[in-house]
Amino acid sequence: MVRKIIKIDKEKCNGCGACVTACHENAIGLVNGKAVLLRDDYCDGLGDCLPTCPTNAISFEEREAAAYDEQAVKANQKKRANHSGCPGSQSKQLQNETVAFPPMEGSCLSQWPVQIKLAPVNAPYFHQSHLLIAADCTAYSYANFHQQFMKGAITLIGCPKLDMVDYSEKLVEIFQHNEIQEITVTRMEVPCCGGMEYAVKTALQKARKQILGKVVTLSTEGNILSIQPL
Repeated sequence: MVRKIIKIDKEKCNGCGACVTACHENAIGLVNGKAVLLRDDYCDGLGDCLPTCPTNAISFEEREAAAYDEQAVKANQKKRANHSGCPGSQSKQLQNETVAFPPMEGSCLSQWPVQIKLAPVNAPYFHQSHLLIAADCTAYSYANFHQQFMKGAITLIGCPKLDMVDYSEKLVEIFQHNEIQEITVTRMEVPCCGGMEYAVKTALQKARKQILGKVVTLSTEGNILSIQPL
């Protein structure tokens, strides 16, 4: 049947996961850091997800699609009752061993402000800097974060899901106004954190900059899962 159904523009999607949480029918999921419509018959066509998208990546279209199946949706909701929403919002108890580190010399934060939204694009400390762009939770999950990632770097932090903004626009300005030597992105393993990585990569493309960099993915247990080139 031809009916109204949502359409997701992958080019605009920043992977924040806001639409996943907003969709009560669990019709949307994150695949490889991008929002996708998982099943046509789960989408009721009402568009609760549209106003939550910070990049306007979701719209309506009319096309051939399976009819909305309320019974299938309810069955899926029941199945997912204890695992609904964004994986990053699921609660769990962590059992980490206490690890002793050498005495800290103090904070390794070298500038202020640290929020991406507040940082001035032409601050002198950006010139010739090693830039750390960190998802908020990474500093709390990784015990030696200051010494291993922040030391000697200019630190910018944010959460693409909670801030509901497209960081790439601000980062484009920073990259264009400054000679950045190296970029390290730290993100969590949860899918919605892919929005941070996506924003940096998008900003580099828009700014037409080639800057040496890496993406460090951390687990919620505080381990480094992978280090990939940016």
